[in-house]
Amino acid sequence: MATHKSTDTTTPAAERPHPDAARRSQRSRQAIYDAALALVGEVGYPKTTIEGIAARAGVGKQTIYRWWSSKADVLLEAFLDLGERLVEAAGEEAYTIPNTGDVAADLKVVLRSTVDELRDPKFEAPYRALAAEGVVNEQLGRTFVARLLEPSLQLHADRLRAAQETGEVRSDIDPRIALELFVSPLAQRWLQYTGPFSHDYTDTLVDYALHGLAPR
Repeated sequence: MATHKSTDTTTPAAERPHPDAARRSQRSRQAIYDAALALVGEVGYPKTTIEGIAARAGVGKQTIYRWWSSKADVLLEAFLDLGERLVEAAGEEAYTIPNTGDVAADLKVVLRSTVDELRDPKFEAPYRALAAEGVVNEQLGRTFVARLLEPSLQLHADRLRAAQETGEVRSDIDPRIALELFVSPLAQRWLQYTGPFSHDYTDTLVDYALHGLAPR
């Protein structure tokens, strides 16, 4: 006997299949992230607007304001998402600094990865625009440091503290100041194009920072 699908329409609305709202919401968020990063890379931070992001993402601006209070919040979250996606695409774990027992080798590995990330076209243009705006916009700059830079700076400091415990680094140094000996020059060269931005450069930074400039 042939069977037929039921055409019963008496099922309560709450029990009927409905679109996956969470999936739709995530698609909208991703579209907003992509639009925000693209715009800030193309026109710069000052000219990027919530209205422009909404139009590019194909959503209403009220959707953006429901999740974020400002374009800075959108962009910072978009950067965090981009970093996670780049790590995932590379098949790597979350950002960490290895501890192989050789602090110089470990720092060189992580700084080489930083160079590769900062030269990635998907990352470089919007990151550069946001970093430059943070120099003249104190509130944005502080938020930028707290949400994007501080976690990685803390990892560098922790690795140097571990090196102090094994005697690879002097016990009397301040790790937060010491990490600036290689992190800050790297950032300056990238932002201001003061010289070649390469693995050789970061390796040299680590050597100079760890061994100093006096004859050995």
